[in-house]
Amino acid sequence: MPDMLVPLLKLPPLEPLLQELRVLDVVIRRAHPFEITPIREFILAEFGQGWADEIMPCYNHQPITLYIALKSRRLVGFGAYEATRRNFFGPTGVAKTERGQGIGKVLLIACLQGMVDMGYAYGVIGGAGPVVFYEKAVGATVIPDSVPGIYTDMIRRD
Repeated sequence: MPDMLVPLLKLPPLEPLLQELRVLDVVIRRAHPFEITPIREFILAEFGQGWADEIMPCYNHQPITLYIALKSRRLVGFGAYEATRRNFFGPTGVAKTERGQGIGKVLLIACLQGMVDMGYAYGVIGGAGPVVFYEKAVGATVIPDSVPGIYTDMIRRD
C-alpha cells in the first residue's frame, strides 16, 4: 500500500462534521490517559496486536495524539497521528458494525487538524489502504515509489 501526501491547509472544517455525528449520538474526542486499557482491548479485538501496539506512543505526547469515537459512550473507532513516525497519520479504524456513517472521515480530519495545530502544512498517510477514500475525504495524493515505505522488514508473527 502506498503512502499518501495530504495538503493540511486545505482540510474541510471539522466542527460541522462533529455536530453531524452528535445527532447520531457519536462523539469524537481525544483519548484520555486513563483509557489506555479499554482502547487497547478494542483495537486488539477489532484490528489486531500490531495496531494495538502502534498507538502506544500517542500517549507520550501532550496533547495525546489519539482520537476516539464513542457511540452511546461505547468505543467504536480510533484515529492516531505521530504514532509510527513524526508527521504520519495512522493507524485508524472503525468497528465493522459502525462503518458507513462518516465516523472514519471525521476521525481522519480531527487527527489531521491536530497535525495542523502542531505546525505541519502537509501530512503523510503511511501505508494507505483505501486510497480512493483518502483522495475524496482530504485531497490526498499517492506518493510515487512509496511502497513499502517504513513498513519493511517487519517481524513475522506466526
